[in-house]
Amino acid sequence: MRLLRPTETLPLYQQDLDGDHARTITRIRRLWRSMPRYIRTVLPLFCLAAFFALVYALGSSLPTESIETNEADFQKFQRKEPNIPQDYAQPNEHVAGVDNSAAGVDESNGKSEEGAIKFTGPKNDRQKAVAGAFKHAWDGYKKYAWGHDQLKPQTRTYSDWFDTGLTITDALDTAIIMGLEDEVREGTEWIEKSLSFDKDRYVNLFEITIRVMGGLLTSFHLTGNKMFVIRAEDLADRLLGAFTGSKSPVPFSDVNLKTRAARGPSWSSESSLSEVSTLQMEFRDLSRITGNATFEKTAFKVSEHIHEIGCAAHDGLCEMFINANTGRFREKTTITFGARADSYYEYLLKQWVQTGKTIEWLASDYQEAMASMDKKMVRLSEPNKLLYVGELLPPSDSFSPKMDHLVCFLSGTLGLGAKNGMPPRHMEIAEGLAAACHAMYQTPTGLAPEIAYFNMNKEQQSDLSIKPLDAHCLLRPEAVEAWFYMYRFTGDKKYQDWGWEAFEAIEKYAKLDVGYSSVNSVKKIPVTYKNLMESFFLAETLKYLYLLFDDEKELIPLDKWVFNTEGHPLPIYKN
Repeated sequence: MRLLRPTETLPLYQQDLDGDHARTITRIRRLWRSMPRYIRTVLPLFCLAAFFALVYALGSSLPTESIETNEADFQKFQRKEPNIPQDYAQPNEHVAGVDNSAAGVDESNGKSEEGAIKFTGPKNDRQKAVAGAFKHAWDGYKKYAWGHDQLKPQTRTYSDWFDTGLTITDALDTAIIMGLEDEVREGTEWIEKSLSFDKDRYVNLFEITIRVMGGLLTSFHLTGNKMFVIRAEDLADRLLGAFTGSKSPVPFSDVNLKTRAARGPSWSSESSLSEVSTLQMEFRDLSRITGNATFEKTAFKVSEHIHEIGCAAHDGLCEMFINANTGRFREKTTITFGARADSYYEYLLKQWVQTGKTIEWLASDYQEAMASMDKKMVRLSEPNKLLYVGELLPPSDSFSPKMDHLVCFLSGTLGLGAKNGMPPRHMEIAEGLAAACHAMYQTPTGLAPEIAYFNMNKEQQSDLSIKPLDAHCLLRPEAVEAWFYMYRFTGDKKYQDWGWEAFEAIEKYAKLDVGYSSVNSVKKIPVTYKNLMESFFLAETLKYLYLLFDDEKELIPLDKWVFNTEGHPLPIYKN
């Protein structure tokens, strides 16, 4: 567009205009010449700016194809569509459980053409209550922390750890299983349109794998929506930097999502045992979905490496720290089934199950470790003979009656092993440990502490004690997880009752006007709060409660699905 200068004449066809038109033009020309020079300079520029603003506004309001926006972050990745082989993309004997019997679906509707499983929602009052708790937690998060990692319910703000919408990515499959259509739609739309991993931020390899990648993979398996695979594959490609930056098969604990640079934690050059050995199920599942074997092979080298170097000093029980540069364990560390070691043993068994029980050394390493645990770390408390699993302390492997709430996972894992051919003794330990975990909930609030010490003195009357610094409760899932497995395997309704007691305590003491919060002490009423709603509360605790209250034991059958350590069910493959 060209503007006329005051000295220019109008084009010939305008000069020839007659009558009123000509007189109007003449008046406009005179008015223009009479204006001050600065107005004649500014006014055209103002009109030009207004024109471009109008064009921009109209253009930004036009609808666009979602795939153009969604894939903007993946241009460098060059994978707009996952390369899903036919035998993995469609429900079949490899992707087990994707049928009516797999998830308790509506028999009249069954599975959709897109591969989704139709979940019918709560079937009884207890399930309805748990689904209502999930909706309350989700609504608080949506109102005050949407798109951020976790809700801070007291202050009605948020915290960011990975900056990946952690509560959405971690908890979406819980909403799917509960049949919460609005929440599923909201979470799916955010992941599709807003989730990006292209951020200059270091994240913990283990935590983001089990929470975010695990959640995305399960959401794909339950819905058939390949968008979740695209997101998971992009994340995994970035996380491979933790492996390629290491001099050994052992990855570094932290990786930068944008640069792929890797490093150890700020306090050490070592990774914890659980961090490096609890990635394999997720990376394997992604490889099986996409046909890209790199993910499975890279992660599984860690398991192979630990198998090769062995943990002979403690007859299959491993030290809790391993160096990414040397690939060797640090000697003389605590032997524990709690923090920093727990899920190594869990994934020995579950990888074996996931691969159709075809990798025998996984099963043998697991069985050796469980036999050693039974011999060296299992004790009975006084006076009620509760079975618990303690720790071995360096340098002389002295026994400590300390047990993390995290150790309650072992009950479910042992039960799962027993149902897959492991020795019957495993089920005995599993049932005893489930009862000890229930005892941890016998507090003034009915909530369990982070850590308990079991009594070995026959003169004392209480089976366990809780130290002040260990009395906080993060609303962890491990005890409920144990009771879920025990109910599935035994049918004993006491496990449902124990879960309901724990849920009622959560409702009474952890529920706030906005969401739920961890508490500072399970021993003090009134309670005070830590002002954080952990993503695993929605992803695991509420999911396992909902599944525990499935009276018919039809949802997510354990002969077709295996749960990762964050409570995300993945399909069992033949090999």
